[in-house]
Amino acid sequence: MKVEVRVNGNPVAADVEDRMLLVHFLRDVAGLPATNVGCDTTSCGACTVLLDGESVKSCTLLAAQADGQQVTTVEGLAGPDGELHPVQQAFHTQHGLQCGFCTPGMVMAIVSLLRENPHPTEAQVRSGLEGNLCRCTGYHNIVRAALTAAGAGAGTGTDAGER
Repeated sequence: MKVEVRVNGNPVAADVEDRMLLVHFLRDVAGLPATNVGCDTTSCGACTVLLDGESVKSCTLLAAQADGQQVTTVEGLAGPDGELHPVQQAFHTQHGLQCGFCTPGMVMAIVSLLRENPHPTEAQVRSGLEGNLCRCTGYHNIVRAALTAAGAGAGTGTDAGER
C-alpha cells in the first residue's frame, strides 16, 4: 500500500506492507534511526513521536494510519541551523540521560507535555512521563530537564515543519 507522510516537514512516500508499523517506516523508509524499538507493546515509550502534534507510540501504530499526516521525530526538533530545541538543550544541560536509549521518546513526550501544559509542576511532569520508562535513572534529571525547558518557553515554540 502507498503511504505518504510528512516527516519532520519533509514528504516521505513509499509502497509498504499494510502491516508495517510507523516505527519501522520512520527507521527503515525515512532513514531516521533515533526512534527506538523498545518493547512493541507501548509499555516503554522509546518509540514516542508526535503525530499531528500529539504524542503517540509508534510501535503500535500502523504506517498506514499516519498516511497524510505530519510526524515529528526527535531528529526534527532542532532548528535548520542545528540549534537544539529547548527540550533537547535542557536534557544536555541537566544531564537528563545516561545510556540514551529512552532519550528520544522522553524528549518527544516532554515536548508534547509542554505543549499541553507550558508551566507544569514537578508532579505534573512525573505524571506526564508515566508512559515512558528509563531503566538507568531515577528520573530526577529528566524531570529537571522538563522543568528547565518549561522555564525556557519550550511549550510555546514550534517544531519541525513549523520553524
